[in-house]
Amino acid sequence: MSDTATTTVEPPRYSRAPRKARGLEKRAWLYMRASGILLVVLIFGHLLINMFLGTGVRAIDFAFVAGKLANPFWIVWDSLILWLALIHGANGMRTIVNDYARGALRAVLLGALLVATVVLLVLGSLVLWTFDPCIGDTSSGVLAELCGAQ
Repeated sequence: MSDTATTTVEPPRYSRAPRKARGLEKRAWLYMRASGILLVVLIFGHLLINMFLGTGVRAIDFAFVAGKLANPFWIVWDSLILWLALIHGANGMRTIVNDYARGALRAVLLGALLVATVVLLVLGSLVLWTFDPCIGDTSSGVLAELCGAQ
């Protein structure tokens, strides 16, 4: 005589979100893949140029950064890293909040995440696009060369 236990498997939960929200999730999923690939290229390029080519990490100081940010190519490169990485990370955090938080807590966490992301994007972009190394003492070294031309 055998005891046969029956197991009931719950049917899968289907999203109760409206069709518009499901489209947002698909675009967010695609963004994560595309931005991840771009970030790998941008970050490894950044590391290769800053750490391995030239004299290495010993050369990185204020003058090195000032010289780099005097070139529009590097401003765009660093801006892409900033925007892609921050939005990529915020999207990942949004997914975690959606998975684990409910109700008012979820709304508060998503709002705080949005505010933090916008503030960091604005501040980071301001630093990259308005950086002026010629404020203060520029009488010696590479800064004298860079700022003497102005």
